[in-house]
Amino acid sequence: MLSMRFLILTQKVDRNDPVLGFFHRWIEEFAKHCERVTVIALGVGEYNLPKNVKVFSLGKEHGISRLKYLINFYRLIWRERKNYNAVFVHMNQVYVVLGGFFWRLMRKPVGLWYVHREKTISLCIAEKLVNIIFTSTPESFQVPTKKAHYLGHGIDILDCARPQGYHEPRNEKSILCVGRLSAIKDQKTIIHACAILVREGIDITCTFVGNADTKADMVYKNKLLALVANEKLQNNIFFIDGISHAELIPFFWKSGIHVNGSPTGGLDKVVIESMAAGAIPVVANEAFRNTLGKYSERLVFDEGDADSLADYLRNLLVANDKYELRAALMDKARDNFDLAVLVKKIVTYYETSR
Repeated sequence: MLSMRFLILTQKVDRNDPVLGFFHRWIEEFAKHCERVTVIALGVGEYNLPKNVKVFSLGKEHGISRLKYLINFYRLIWRERKNYNAVFVHMNQVYVVLGGFFWRLMRKPVGLWYVHREKTISLCIAEKLVNIIFTSTPESFQVPTKKAHYLGHGIDILDCARPQGYHEPRNEKSILCVGRLSAIKDQKTIIHACAILVREGIDITCTFVGNADTKADMVYKNKLLALVANEKLQNNIFFIDGISHAELIPFFWKSGIHVNGSPTGGLDKVVIESMAAGAIPVVANEAFRNTLGKYSERLVFDEGDADSLADYLRNLLVANDKYELRAALMDKARDNFDLAVLVKKIVTYYETSR
């Protein structure tokens, strides 16, 4: 496999980025299986990668124009053409639309990793240009295709595991919600569910970790803050701006439950991370039923239904088998979602198709 020389295209290379920082570990893992890895990103921050990895930025961190992005993109994929024999595009199908014809002419196989419920014209075009599509589940790629390979997800299992020397106790009544503050994530339902429990005298806290990235998200965040104030939950519900991936993991170690209100679609990576780190996941996404197996009846609530979520949380808070449940879910994450295994599978697909 070391004969493989990859060009990887992604949105950002920055180990400290609160949303995309995790991809730094993906690049490290690719480097273990490849002779050379060339990375082109829209923007670049702090990174520390192996010697066989070269990173190039299209210039977003310098605030250049979109035209210059485009010029830099074509300049780099042409200049570096002898340094890669395969292309892997992560979550940005526009790269495929822009470079797909060029790579086809150069006979370089193109793979797209895409995990999202959204179906766009650019995604439909990209589907025609790629050789292979990698995604987590059938729900996470909405364009009809015969090119899709369903690989689940990949997380750094060792990074998520609570270390033996970590002494801060887990608070079973501490609920964690990780993700961008946005209507699609439905944090409103989570707040309403917490309000129900607090009115019943159940002493819980709920911490939301995530940014409001767009103007619409900021409007939504302000509505959430107003809801917290109206329900008099200022001593129960807290908001923390997006933090680096390394800073996020201890929040899982300290929390008893992790709630994700996103609707049915692809497997959300942060839910897998919560499983691996020991925060019991409660989700609205029906796609997780297969992953959670027999535990899904206790952990998948009705989407958008605060009463349903409150019932699931209430039952978990008083459950006598939380230790066994937590251990079983950690085992599922370790056995099925190891990043090292995922990247090896991806590289093997390219290797065997040559």
